[in-house]
Amino acid sequence: MLKGKTVILGVSGSIAAYKIANLASMLVKLQCEVHVIMTKNATNFINPITFEALTNQKCLVDTFDRNFQYHVGHIALAHKADVVLLAPASANVIGKVANGIGDDMLTTTVLACKCKKIIAPAMNTNMYENPIVQDNIEKLKKYGMEIISPDSGRLACGDVGAGKLVPEEVLLEGILREIQYPKTLSGKKVLVTAGATRESIDPVRFITNYSTGKMGYAIAKEAMKKGAEVLLITGNASVPLPHYVEAIKAESAREMFQAVKDYYEDCHIIVKAAAVADYTPETVKEEKIKKADGLMSISLKRTRDILKWLGEHKRQGQFLCGFSMETENMLENSRIKLEKKNADMIVANNLKMQGAGFGVDTNIITLITRNGDKELPCMSKEEVAANLLDEIAKMME
Repeated sequence: MLKGKTVILGVSGSIAAYKIANLASMLVKLQCEVHVIMTKNATNFINPITFEALTNQKCLVDTFDRNFQYHVGHIALAHKADVVLLAPASANVIGKVANGIGDDMLTTTVLACKCKKIIAPAMNTNMYENPIVQDNIEKLKKYGMEIISPDSGRLACGDVGAGKLVPEEVLLEGILREIQYPKTLSGKKVLVTAGATRESIDPVRFITNYSTGKMGYAIAKEAMKKGAEVLLITGNASVPLPHYVEAIKAESAREMFQAVKDYYEDCHIIVKAAAVADYTPETVKEEKIKKADGLMSISLKRTRDILKWLGEHKRQGQFLCGFSMETENMLENSRIKLEKKNADMIVANNLKMQGAGFGVDTNIITLITRNGDKELPCMSKEEVAANLLDEIAKMME
């Protein structure tokens, strides 16, 4: 996934330094070349040998270390790096970088790098909220560096508040967002609907379907990594929300339809991947059969067809993609849907095929457009999403 990419991990003095060992391991498993640079204070929290064992690269601490393959270490690494992540970033290192101070291997390398720099602060709450530290963080933003704001919670020192280093998965997503893909969707705004809506029958029961949201969430995440600004309108889902994506919760089909109406106009690409409950209860009444038994009778009406409405209101230059789940005549029914809904693409998958449909991590799809069909083999939903978005980007050129 990251073969040929080089990441520099800058580790400063914080108890959260241990998390970066796991991050380094995650990156290496993605075939990334990882170089770790530590401040001397960081070595009090985690041994450099840990990083050397995980990355198979010398962990650098001393600027003037001669036991190294490059003559000028910080410059050589700066030329190689595709992205630099400072995590955990202490108040001291943030202050140095913000003010152009390079007095150790880490800060001199950062100053020499022209690639994207990502800063993930971690420190005591009072330090983090200090106006001087906040001014330095704003200065880093001004110079084009990305800040991953710390989480709030109980800190190692016992205080409660902002200052916790975010989980390794968030740091990894920040790196992938920068280097995993070419930015084919840069400047594009993408709207994705995902998950299953619920239609309440009474305070404890509802109508829904088996959608887990995995496919729609994968599309939102991959679009973000391809450079798009992503808005995810989501029903009920069994997977966590993707990072770096704006999300709006929609419980019912009516709420989802309203959210789509409110936001669709400014979007360049709309992917309707949500499995909307087709019917909503209109009236509910209870008829007594016996004293102890009862039968619920529900009158249903169809919900608003979101994809059809989008096709009817599609703006010039917008690309509309819908999903089709068919148990028979998949291609024929999907082609009819393409024309009937005025979509630009229909993603068809057959629920009868093993490895496709609800609740699994893979999918088997056929992309249907007016120019023809393209069948994709069984892939992970992330791979399916990436291929789908690549096809959309080509069609929009």
